[in-house]
Amino acid sequence: MSDPYETTEAHLERLLGRALNSYDLPDRLVERLGTALAHSSALHSSHHSSVTGLHRETFRHTYLLSDGEAVSLWELAYRAPGTGRTEHEVFASKADLCLATNRLFGEQFDVATAVAEDPDAPDDTEDDLAVLGALFARPGLPRQRRMYAVDESADHARRVLRRAENPDRPGPAVGRLLASAYAHQITQAFGSRQCLADGRDAGFTLYEHAFVLLDGTEFSLWEVEHTATPDGRHMCEVYTSEQAARGAMELRARVR
Repeated sequence: MSDPYETTEAHLERLLGRALNSYDLPDRLVERLGTALAHSSALHSSHHSSVTGLHRETFRHTYLLSDGEAVSLWELAYRAPGTGRTEHEVFASKADLCLATNRLFGEQFDVATAVAEDPDAPDDTEDDLAVLGALFARPGLPRQRRMYAVDESADHARRVLRRAENPDRPGPAVGRLLASAYAHQITQAFGSRQCLADGRDAGFTLYEHAFVLLDGTEFSLWEVEHTATPDGRHMCEVYTSEQAARGAMELRARVR
């Protein structure tokens, strides 16, 4: 559906460019979307029938704006029977999406009821910022059992600490502690995302480096890799807690 390295500006331009009805969106909404710093897209529903030949999908695209608010656009992608071309329409509300579904496919249902009963909640009552939270928060999945590798783990810890450039990076005490590491695992906790930082696009990735020490305890370093630097160069920051690492990402991305 989308390129993970695509900028928010390019994503929005592509969405509006392929929609047959983008001119129906309110001018004020389009202007506000022009200030979007980050975005998140998700498949909302799908319907595919081999009997009727109908293929239909709806997507929700949520944008974090520079004023700290979030708004969503609803996209309907469909291929009518007998055609090989996928058409796209975009709407400013879930209610408008339901009306379009009625119009295009003759599915008669009460729009107000459909919106109210939607488990994802309607636009007017849902906190859209919770959707954008997925950009800077780990999905709420059960913690999986770790699979540690015994492979020069103490040396790996030294390399991680050595490349940290943040002033509040872990100190010598953490280095001494991790000198006893004998196994480790690297996990990407936050995939590469593009956001706006000081008017420029910047990429962010978060890794957890989990170590097992000789006494059997576990200890993690959280590494943020990003390009939110004055000259756009790649930079690494390291923290001893996930909260601190994610706070640093939010700060660098100017998410308030």
